[in-house]
Amino acid sequence: MTQSWTPNSWRNKPIRQVPAYPDPAKLAAMESKLASYPPLVFAGEARRLKAQLAAVQEGRAIVLQGGDCAEAFGDFTANIIRDTFRVLLQMAVVLTFGASLPVVKLGRMAGQFAKPRSSETETFGDDTFLTYRGDIINGPQFSSQSRTPDPQRMEMGYFQSAGTLNLLRAFASGGYADLHEVHRWNLGFVERSPLAARYSELSSRIDETLRFMTACGMTSENTREMRETDFYVSHEALLLPYEQAMTRVDSTSGDTYACSAHFLWIGDRTRQPDGAHVEFLRGVRNPLGIKVGPTTDPDELIRLIDILNPTDEAGRITLIARMGAEKVEKLLPPILRRVRQEGRKVAWLCDPMHGNTISTAAKVKTRNFDAILTEVRRFFDAHAAEGTWAGGVHIEMTGRQVTECVGGAHQLTEADLGDAYETFCDPRLNAEQSLELAFLVAEELKARRLPQTAVAAQ
Repeated sequence: MTQSWTPNSWRNKPIRQVPAYPDPAKLAAMESKLASYPPLVFAGEARRLKAQLAAVQEGRAIVLQGGDCAEAFGDFTANIIRDTFRVLLQMAVVLTFGASLPVVKLGRMAGQFAKPRSSETETFGDDTFLTYRGDIINGPQFSSQSRTPDPQRMEMGYFQSAGTLNLLRAFASGGYADLHEVHRWNLGFVERSPLAARYSELSSRIDETLRFMTACGMTSENTREMRETDFYVSHEALLLPYEQAMTRVDSTSGDTYACSAHFLWIGDRTRQPDGAHVEFLRGVRNPLGIKVGPTTDPDELIRLIDILNPTDEAGRITLIARMGAEKVEKLLPPILRRVRQEGRKVAWLCDPMHGNTISTAAKVKTRNFDAILTEVRRFFDAHAAEGTWAGGVHIEMTGRQVTECVGGAHQLTEADLGDAYETFCDPRLNAEQSLELAFLVAEELKARRLPQTAVAAQ
């Protein structure tokens, strides 16, 4: 990895999870076209996020990262974008009060169109087709035409990302993120929840705090932080022709940034130190995530961190653990210990979704809410035992009332999955389950803070 980097040096490396485009000339023409388009995000925004993630590394903030498993072109509506943004805001307010720390809000939005797959093909009836890899690559319908990778889809992904970002920025700065309004939404959720009594204390604390701030003269009219919020977007850097086409050189620093999103992560299937995806990401200056799964070798992880962050820059690397509820207790502590002993500056997030996917008797993919919560709790337990900072959560969710994950306060069962099972990829928490998770995690954060607060007061 000592050779010089260029935006296309990844093409000389072995690559996995790459679609086989049938017309290379058509692909090259689309890459050239996208390279001439304006950036979707800006270098200054990515630097601001990196500074906030540095605070997470130091235990001065936490992260909430959430959104669709894979965005669908057909879901590109203002209401769907608004509803997901709204739930993330609601979750962030709850987590802020639970942790008594700022929450960095990071959406899996405006670019999360591609998905890694475990097989190149899938069979439907008597026919076998190429695997669906996300709308930016091919279509979900079972036909040869739909499943053939089409470069034209990258342009659609670009324009939908631009439209989503435009709406998110308007919501974040135009008054929709007002703390008082978000709190009212949460009160409505608490009233509907079967666990209302359990959540009432936290809701009352939030209400009291907002009234106190108003009494002190801090209102939405005179305090930006009460009516606006910072919101960033992220996705897995999987489709490298698209990512290369969206790289730009920052005019103020001369550094190269991937301008498809503020934050990019590398997946569990594409984190080979000598692979194409690592090669591409090592040269862009965005903050980066690395998925840490059950097969992660601690030695290789240290090597990977050093390749992607040779100067140990604060805020550059976030490690996203996705072990599964039954494996996290055994597998995560040795990795935490090794990274701490090596002295690497990283933030840690818990992805409690990907290690807890199961299939029903009817072969429908789902996830159990209790398993998701269990992994989050064991993630926090492991960090407490190792003396490291549990920096937040990374979840697949939607603002809609889908029925894709079982359990939760409303006790969805396998029989309910057919009511509103809408994902083409992995099952997501619905709006109610997402908020319930936020309240339960806030209780965990509050309980872990109290002993420290008591000691400090003595």
